[in-house]
Amino acid sequence: MRIKEVIVVEGKNDTNKIKQAVEADTIETNGSAINKTTLQLIRHANEKRGVIVFTDPDYPGQQIRHIIDQAVPGCKHAFLPKKEALASSVNKSVGIEHASHKAIQHALKHIYELTNEEVVENNITKADLIHHGLVGGAESRMRRERLGDYLHIGYTNGKQLLRRLHMFQIEKDELNAAMLHILKEENERA
Repeated sequence: MRIKEVIVVEGKNDTNKIKQAVEADTIETNGSAINKTTLQLIRHANEKRGVIVFTDPDYPGQQIRHIIDQAVPGCKHAFLPKKEALASSVNKSVGIEHASHKAIQHALKHIYELTNEEVVENNITKADLIHHGLVGGAESRMRRERLGDYLHIGYTNGKQLLRRLHMFQIEKDELNAAMLHILKEENERA
């Protein structure tokens, strides 16, 4: 699988893993130490070939993603579910470098493009999130994780979820279908 865009990752181990899974060029941010020079390189790559931001599914990865999104509007984003990026049950390290080739390929097939333009009006409301148990309940965090995995939009906390759904232009019908699938899985496990 060949990726046309340049993939932005956090470090050398991520680059090595990406190159084992797909044919692609990468830019490394050196973790959260991302600097102006790296941002300029990302901006240039985005103008020439496009960029896919593919950071670790943890807080520092989200911070790096946010910094890049603010500095370089129009980047595409790929998300890896946290469960796909765990080193092992003993070592709780999380990162792209721990993911399988299949998980990386799957994430790169489901990319989204965010824009810093005004978010298109969406028909999903906070009441919908409450109705689906995505906020304010004992199972909310787990459901948001499953929803982020199912829709390939990454995990968010309750406050960020509505914004993320709007940003990715997820419609109410798509949310309802995803939640139907998630609730069906929950019932099968019980």
